[in-house]
Amino acid sequence: MALRVYNTLTREKEPFETLQPGKVSMYLCGPTVYKPAHIGHMVGPVIFDTVKRYLAYNGYDVTFVINITDVDDKLINKAAEVGCTVKQLAEQMTADYFDNLELMGVDTIDHFPYATDHIADMQAMIQGLIDKGCAYPLDGDVYFDVTSDDDYGKLSHRSIEQMMAGTRVEANERKKHPADFALWKSSRAGEPAWDSPWGPGRPGWHIECSAMSSKLLGESIDIHGGGLDLMFPHHENELAQSESASDARFVRYWMHNGLMQSGKNTGKVGGGHDRHGDVDDQVANKLAGSAGAESVKTAVFAHHHPEVVRFFLLSTHYRSPIDFSNENIAATGKSMEGFYRMFESYERICGASFYDIETPQTREHSTSLESLPESLAVELKTLRDRFLEAMDDDFNTGGAIGILFEMRRAINGYVHDEGLLESAGEEQKAALTTATTLFKELANVLGVFRRPVESAAAGADDEFVSGLMDLILDIRAEARAAKNWAVADKIRDALTELKVTVEDGKDGVHWTRD
Repeated sequence: MALRVYNTLTREKEPFETLQPGKVSMYLCGPTVYKPAHIGHMVGPVIFDTVKRYLAYNGYDVTFVINITDVDDKLINKAAEVGCTVKQLAEQMTADYFDNLELMGVDTIDHFPYATDHIADMQAMIQGLIDKGCAYPLDGDVYFDVTSDDDYGKLSHRSIEQMMAGTRVEANERKKHPADFALWKSSRAGEPAWDSPWGPGRPGWHIECSAMSSKLLGESIDIHGGGLDLMFPHHENELAQSESASDARFVRYWMHNGLMQSGKNTGKVGGGHDRHGDVDDQVANKLAGSAGAESVKTAVFAHHHPEVVRFFLLSTHYRSPIDFSNENIAATGKSMEGFYRMFESYERICGASFYDIETPQTREHSTSLESLPESLAVELKTLRDRFLEAMDDDFNTGGAIGILFEMRRAINGYVHDEGLLESAGEEQKAALTTATTLFKELANVLGVFRRPVESAAAGADDEFVSGLMDLILDIRAEARAAKNWAVADKIRDALTELKVTVEDGKDGVHWTRD
């Protein structure tokens, strides 16, 4: 199956065809950095980081941009509230955002443009719109004339009246039309301001993304991403002003991710194609900083490893809403423990770390399965094909993750059937390495299992618990040697009750806690 992408503009899946052969330009709306990042801020970056990984795996040269809005009314108000400058607050919150992206494994972004570094580009675009009769100065502000754009509303499929009913618009009775939106805002005393032909002021929110994407990626780009809540007015206004300025198509594919919701019933792993549903309901119920959503470090990372959170975010299709709760994330973490045990088994059998395996970087050069036993080769080839089919179907990461679970079962089945934990020959080790390499190759596409994490085994890094377990297993070994089966069985039963699995291998006794 060739890659197909759902385009919000057409409401259809379309074959993926780039503006320039072999190249992809991708822009994602970033945060307004006035508060610490919350879990909702991580959704878009994780999704589009994965989109870039898959496109690169398919041989595309991808340029990925996320902007930083470091001047805005929210920043001005928050800085005044906490008693610092807008610049100081923006720098502090941007550092927090970057730190969280690193924890989440989001490291494919090529450019992070700051709004304040592109004021001249915004002013040039605004002046161009004025010159074309698409915008007009008014009392130190500049507004875009929505009536100058014949197809204004084509992205959200809403009339001007419908959009006005669902969003805030700048209040100014002298505007030509109530829906006209600000491109430039005059600044009050004490607020950040830049000189302009229309007086001292600062850019409107929408013009920032248009100017920065144009500067870094060109007037026309392949993919523009963002949360569903940004479809209107932000993306609608971006689209109108960008195409009015350039007379060229602004975006080839508009991709909107579902929003983080508060709830306990996440989508099924295996990724059914639940979709946006009711947009207004999602927006009304989204987790947001303005609604009091806690810092992701406080509310989430304090309880769950960031890799578990990334896995959780990718476990549903990107266009579906994500039901957030610590219970749901914990359930995801529980489901991942079997993967970590598989990695530990690989290390015991092959004497090498799963994380040190070198994998192919592209689909064209995917892991060869020819050397595997026929039944295992056929099973893994089928699973690889299904993984790629899921990702080719509008980046269905939920379906792809479901395949990773099936691949784990296939690999564990081979280990069990061949008795590799007791004894493994060189051919068997080579086959296990090949199978595991394919698993890691596909996991890399999703950006998971890239680096070692704390072991899922309870107390694996806790000297006290490890020492206590060593003592218990020594007593068990002595009881078995003395044929004191009552004591040995009592220890075994007690550990089983505690969900501790003990495996007796050729190289000693190993334990894990489920």
